[in-house]
Amino acid sequence: MNDWGDVLVTGIIKSVIALALLMAGGGLLTLMERKILGRLQTRYGPIRVGPFGLLQPLADGLKMLLKEQPVPANAKIGVYLVAPAISLFVAFMAFAIVPVGPSFFLFGKMRTLSVTNVNIGMLYLLAILSLGVYGVVLGAWSSANRYSLLGGLRAGAQMISYEISLGLAILGVVVLAGTLSPIGIVEAQKAPGMTWFVFLQPVGFFLFMIGGVAETNRAPFDLVEAEQELIGGYFTEYGGMRWGLYMLAEYINMLTVSALVATLFLGGWIGIGTGILWTVTAAPWAQLLGVFWFFVKVAFFIFVYFWFRATLPRIRYDQLMGFGWKVLLPLSVLNMLVTALYVSLR
Repeated sequence: MNDWGDVLVTGIIKSVIALALLMAGGGLLTLMERKILGRLQTRYGPIRVGPFGLLQPLADGLKMLLKEQPVPANAKIGVYLVAPAISLFVAFMAFAIVPVGPSFFLFGKMRTLSVTNVNIGMLYLLAILSLGVYGVVLGAWSSANRYSLLGGLRAGAQMISYEISLGLAILGVVVLAGTLSPIGIVEAQKAPGMTWFVFLQPVGFFLFMIGGVAETNRAPFDLVEAEQELIGGYFTEYGGMRWGLYMLAEYINMLTVSALVATLFLGGWIGIGTGILWTVTAAPWAQLLGVFWFFVKVAFFIFVYFWFRATLPRIRYDQLMGFGWKVLLPLSVLNMLVTALYVSLR
């Protein structure tokens, strides 16, 4: 098989595996959230469908598939039907550059544990993340519902407000690592004289984490779907599996943001104590251990998402916008200037 054929086959295999894992992961997160919120609020959560409620995501999926899916009389039909798919497609595309483990040799070639290794991966990421709002805005506009439209407008304003700070937080990491490649950023965190970027970029870590929660429209920044004000926000007129696609996209975006936090600030697949308690090797068990550490870090930040929802109240919309423009943006600019000064003097 020539090089192009090998790249094509490898890409298809990786894409199918990634899609399957993300779909399964999105369903599993719905169960995890209900279980964790139940424990934090002194209740059980799902316990009746399957042992310990483990089949609850399957039951939810079947229920959504079988539910009636009415279309509003004045809806823009084409856009209304396509909008949820746009959100899901963008969620899948954003995860494509995330490396879940170290590279390894297989069949005489170096393989990466990401769907694709892009040298300008961070630019690709920012471009894809900025497209996510289209599914929300188009779904809100096409529904012919004023409450939905308000939710869509909020989503657009929220994306603009927080994506600037998010991009500047990523830029600080890029300046330290000297590369736009996610794999290169992880490798830079184990270089001599370096450490996890969370210790060199604590402000950037804070900015990225808060911006990531706001970008995924999760509590306490879920103003685009505030039921007390907007009934259900942008997806008010959606039901059944169309509504389920929006929810699946939201959970996959949570996985992506958590994976990016682990990659950019916590060393990706680099385990705690690597280089101090033990050295990195090319043994197969070391590759599996790297994947294990990566998913441990991702799971921790998924838990933080649920913790925020169980603990923090939803803020007012003017507070949301004020926090983004008056607090996060100045902090992100200052962090970028300090990082550039540190790198130039070092």
